[in-house]
Amino acid sequence: MRRIEPPNAPLGSIVLDRVSMVDDDDEELLQDARDEKGRERWLSWRLGVSFFLFGLLNNVLYVIILSAALDLVPPSTPKGIIAFVNIAPALVAKVGWPYLLKGHIRYTKRLMGCCLLSSLGMIVVAAFDNLNMRLLGISFASFSSGLGELTFLQLSTTYTPPSLAGRSVGYFASGTGAAGLVGAFLWWEVRSLGVRVGVGLSSIMPWIIPIVYFFLLPHSSAFLCAASPLAYEDATSPAEHSIIPYAPLPATEDEIGEEGFVPSGRKRGVSLSANDKWRLVKPLLVKYMLPLFIVYLLEYTINQGIAPTLLYPVPNAKDHPVLSKFIHTIRDYYPLWQALIFVILAFDSAVGLFPDDDGAISIVTVFLLISLEGVCGGLA
Repeated sequence: MRRIEPPNAPLGSIVLDRVSMVDDDDEELLQDARDEKGRERWLSWRLGVSFFLFGLLNNVLYVIILSAALDLVPPSTPKGIIAFVNIAPALVAKVGWPYLLKGHIRYTKRLMGCCLLSSLGMIVVAAFDNLNMRLLGISFASFSSGLGELTFLQLSTTYTPPSLAGRSVGYFASGTGAAGLVGAFLWWEVRSLGVRVGVGLSSIMPWIIPIVYFFLLPHSSAFLCAASPLAYEDATSPAEHSIIPYAPLPATEDEIGEEGFVPSGRKRGVSLSANDKWRLVKPLLVKYMLPLFIVYLLEYTINQGIAPTLLYPVPNAKDHPVLSKFIHTIRDYYPLWQALIFVILAFDSAVGLFPDDDGAISIVTVFLLISLEGVCGGLA
């Protein structure tokens, strides 16, 4: 609103009044900018903590099962069967689920189903002494973990801009790393209670996920930099996103309009078919997916197939006064190993051991460390 000055007001007072009005407006703009920046930091903090907890809680049962492998099977049974059952159902979920199902993702229903399946699996492991029933319970928890990881990574893509989605994946990955440390130390503490009580208590942990999902995770629409508004299937759930539906991929070049767009545009209710998904995956298969698959395959072969066979003697107080304070049985090596891994990863994330623009140094260093691991294992 324009201010009307009195007809006899001095010129100097008018100028001062207008200058003060400009200063007040600038101060209000600066305060609004500070408030908006604080709001963005608060939302980013909630998003980071949420995905960190998702990664931790989704993978902690996997680590607990590996830590308790010696206690879950009879001495005459190969311990490798625990590692196999603990990873195979998760692999099936990750490989098959995205291509078999179509339509919008019901995040609330899927996450609640994963929590129920994880808790049920751990309860079965705790309640039965029969080996087959325990393997069945581990399979339930494993499948739930694989489907949960897939779901959380899909959930991260609903946040825009892409850099925000990338940070969400980074927080989730950090949580999965922390799960190794937390799971190993949890079983270290509750192992004295026995399998029935210790594993039974761990069945409560998956239900922390819905609490984080409903009360801590912010809506994707809360980030004002979103490229386009997202519809919600259920307004009561924080991230029940109805992602903008995909348009069917053109089968031939004739169906592609100018600049690569499909003439018919996007239509609600249309989803990718299995053939559409395969055409999207095919260019990425050899260049990205296959190399990463081989890296993870070899890494888990070392961690689950080779490392458990390296049985080191329990240190005595005379020869190893420091190590003997932490290592009392062979099982105590696992939490120590997880703690060292977590410290190295955390230090690398915070400080950066290698420059970001020189991937060759990091790759060569990783290869040398893996070779050193093999040499040490062979000489042990």
